[in-house]
Amino acid sequence: MDGSPAAEGTALVVIDMINTYDHEDAELLVPAAGRIVQVVADLIGRARKADAAVVYANDNFGLWRSHHGELLDRALATPHAALVEPVRSDEGSLFVVKARHSVFYETPMAYLLWRLGVGRLVLCGQVTEQCVLYSALDAHIRHLDVTVPSDAVASIHPRLGAAALEWNAC
Repeated sequence: MDGSPAAEGTALVVIDMINTYDHEDAELLVPAAGRIVQVVADLIGRARKADAAVVYANDNFGLWRSHHGELLDRALATPHAALVEPVRSDEGSLFVVKARHSVFYETPMAYLLWRLGVGRLVLCGQVTEQCVLYSALDAHIRHLDVTVPSDAVASIHPRLGAAALEWNAC
């Protein structure tokens, strides 16, 4: 991508997959994350092969002085490293640290996508009924086309995750 503002490209946004699983509701999320990790890894591989932008948007675990390498190292040092290793960022990946649910809220994501010429997003990761939903809604109001593959998102509460996916399809 040449950085022009034409909005023709596609980006894969990987939401909160660099995760320590040391938080409230983690015991409900871990099995769901286990079901999607290979699908997300395959999406990342396909995006990289197609030379599409891969953007990791991740919480920072409250470590405001941290950077993507430190976040990855911390996640890989947990008992749930097997959920992180297959989807880890590489040197070609872009990384946006987020503070709240949406990948757009108080981040440079919109500007980054504009500079990359992205007009279509594929969102994957966790949590469907929280960060994925809010990010999809925020992308929509920015006139971006959004796809959320249902087999590439994990929910804490399956009923709410299904409702979020149904709502996103409208």
